[in-house]
Amino acid sequence: MGNLDELRSAVRGRVLLPGDDGFEPATQPWNVAVPQPSAAAVVEAADADDVAALVRYARRAGVAVAAQPAGHGASGAVEGAVLLRTRLLDEVRVDPAARTARAGAGVKWGHVQEEASRHGLTGLPGSSPVVSVTGYTLGGGVSWFSRAHGWAADSVTAFEVVDADGVPARVTAESDPELFWALRGGGGDYALVTATEFRLHPAPALYGGQMLWPAARAREVLDAYRAVTAAAPEELTVWTGLLNIPGADPMIAVHATYLGEGAGDAGAALLRPFDGIDGRIGDTRTVLPVHELGTITGEPTDPSPGIGRGELLTALDDTVVDALLAEPIDPLLSVQLRHVGGALARPSDSPHGALAEPYLLYFFGVPFSPEVAAGIPPRRDGLLEALGSYVSGRKPYTFLGPGESAADAFGAGSLARLRAVKRARDPQGVFRSNYPVGG
Repeated sequence: MGNLDELRSAVRGRVLLPGDDGFEPATQPWNVAVPQPSAAAVVEAADADDVAALVRYARRAGVAVAAQPAGHGASGAVEGAVLLRTRLLDEVRVDPAARTARAGAGVKWGHVQEEASRHGLTGLPGSSPVVSVTGYTLGGGVSWFSRAHGWAADSVTAFEVVDADGVPARVTAESDPELFWALRGGGGDYALVTATEFRLHPAPALYGGQMLWPAARAREVLDAYRAVTAAAPEELTVWTGLLNIPGADPMIAVHATYLGEGAGDAGAALLRPFDGIDGRIGDTRTVLPVHELGTITGEPTDPSPGIGRGELLTALDDTVVDALLAEPIDPLLSVQLRHVGGALARPSDSPHGALAEPYLLYFFGVPFSPEVAAGIPPRRDGLLEALGSYVSGRKPYTFLGPGESAADAFGAGSLARLRAVKRARDPQGVFRSNYPVGG
């Protein structure tokens, strides 16, 4: 790798190398449980031109560039790479007439939602307003509203990129269909995205919130959950989760959104089976602005540690419920079920394709201590073993965790095609995504 002076003269943004004040904090991803101190350098690009300059430098120097707007999906695979931060690429433009938005590579979903909601529109964000639009979309993006509108990547109309030669380009289905296909859910291994353009969707009204019960009601809640999701229209998305929060008794939660006309009445009617369950200790359901979507789950908005694992379930029957409720989930913090299906189950010209499984299962633990950290994987793995063949073995790319690979997200045909795109577009390995496709 070139020396510090060469890197600093190549870009206008801030450059940090090991030993510099602030280097280790700058390498820290949003999930602070994932260490990344082995990065060769950290660059905070000033703008898209700076990104192109960095790529040209990296190509000359023979080093890889690993882009992380914030690091929600970090795997720690940055050894010897220049870690690129894109926080300053923060412009959002909304065209309400065309129902489109353009978001720079550093933009978070909360910013897009604020701008889109002014015009009665929405993007397809997940549960957190502080996840970056670009990273989430490059991984496909499973949204609260994906049952109605599919993968977030399905709504992309163009990417602004820098290729492995350091040349900027605008990529569409017409201009470069193979690269466009790969970037719509295949990760960031093929070009460095500096902005994403995508369709917005009507948001006439949003109804949603959280309901809570003591864990003693878990079987009743899960029975109601099965009934509601079995008949749910695509405008309705419902999640449920077993909770083990330190200092509180175990609980079960239900989170829901209904996006559509008459949301308050329609959403409340569809969720009525939950109203018959006694002992409810919390209910925040209401009609709310679409830019307040993140308040439904209330996830942390500051960097924090976590150990997560996502899986897809082929069914939710008595056997699955029995396995989930057989023992307390401790030391896991939560075991969550997300209803998917709907538009996600229909054909999609994206690397992941249709999502045939109806439920997404997500395990999450916080390593409060070394003992807790050591206990999380075996508890999770015990639940997976009990679920057996109900776990499909495939998962969305954005739900990959450290120790997993792109082969856990894509079928053999898509993975081979993605590897061919990688070889053709980046034969020297200038780009390194969180979960490289390899080959």
